[in-house]
Amino acid sequence: MLDKKYLSRKEALELLLSHLEFRTIGAETLPIEEAYGRVSYEDIKAPEDLPGFERSTVDGYAVNAADTFGAKETTPAYLTLRGEIPMGEVPSFELKRGECAYIHTGGMLPPGADAVVMVEHTSLAGENLVEIFKAVSPHENVILKDEDAKKGEVVIPAGKRLKPQDIGALAGLGITHIKVVKKPKVGIILTGDEVIPHTEKVTPGKVRDINSFTLAGLIKELGGEPIKFGIVKDDYQKIKERVERAFSECDVVLITGGTSAGTKDMTARIISELGEPGILFHGVAMKPGKPIIGAVCNGKPVFGLPGHPVAVYICFELFVKPAIEKLMGLKEEKFPCKIKARLERSLHSQAGREDYVRVALERDEKGLKAIPLLSKSGLIMTLVKANGILKIPEGSLGVSKGDEVEIELI
Repeated sequence: MLDKKYLSRKEALELLLSHLEFRTIGAETLPIEEAYGRVSYEDIKAPEDLPGFERSTVDGYAVNAADTFGAKETTPAYLTLRGEIPMGEVPSFELKRGECAYIHTGGMLPPGADAVVMVEHTSLAGENLVEIFKAVSPHENVILKDEDAKKGEVVIPAGKRLKPQDIGALAGLGITHIKVVKKPKVGIILTGDEVIPHTEKVTPGKVRDINSFTLAGLIKELGGEPIKFGIVKDDYQKIKERVERAFSECDVVLITGGTSAGTKDMTARIISELGEPGILFHGVAMKPGKPIIGAVCNGKPVFGLPGHPVAVYICFELFVKPAIEKLMGLKEEKFPCKIKARLERSLHSQAGREDYVRVALERDEKGLKAIPLLSKSGLIMTLVKANGILKIPEGSLGVSKGDEVEIELI
């Protein structure tokens, strides 16, 4: 049985987020071409109507819709051709009733016109006479001057991660600079006598640094700035000095290693001395990642992460990422990309604990199948080979071969 002192993953996350202020990271102003993927700091309002004029969505004839009412193949309407509207220019004339003008897709409607008849539904009956074979209603095949955005309308709310189409919309409105949330600085500290730089040759008992590279990539993907504080041996004073330095320079601190019980377990003590309220939980009912430490010290989140690479990845996704997003003021709801697949082998789980299993996805004649990649959390290659993660809920004793399961894509 699991020790009752461990919180569930949900309880631990709620406790952590309840101690963090919303959007504590400051702002900076950037040209829009540098704002891809950044988080908007304030509501951005349209300075003008978009597109700003009534324009055609098709090639055809600009008309007053009332002049086409009743028109059909057998009894067409006849309109006088006033001329052609040049692309990119303001029409030099106004349509009178009974008149039409040839217009290209995107062209500006002349005064007096309120609709466009597609060229396919027309025919030239003479040099200056057009037959209309289909009636149109007012505003048909037309984009109104404020249909895309109205002046003063909030087009990008605060707390939105900016996509390419968002930047395109800002450009269309003539907005050149915007306020975005600064990149949160996330300090990474590795602890352990066994950890060596990735550039060194491995000797018995030593392992190369994997975690700082995984964490740095995850932080960059999230929109943060990873700052590596190096590898620290299992010496209390040295770890304390490095942690205090990172804490003073960064918005978030991640310490890997030294979170499980043992003679060299110093991370919890060091974190507890950083500020109030301090450690909120030490250990969560989940696998991998059970020995994680979550703390908030004087408003800053500090995490003691397990040393095993898979556990580090899972803990970042479940705890570190939501904490950073709250500090950044990210408001938009996230919708995980999930798919259904057929499980290729049975998996057992322990009641009261959430299990996160790496899976590889493959297709066969029956459809999509999920192949569990079972290994200890100290082995990174299962994450490299994995396409997704299968979560086994805490109330389940496992899932059976052939069951349809939900996979969250990596």
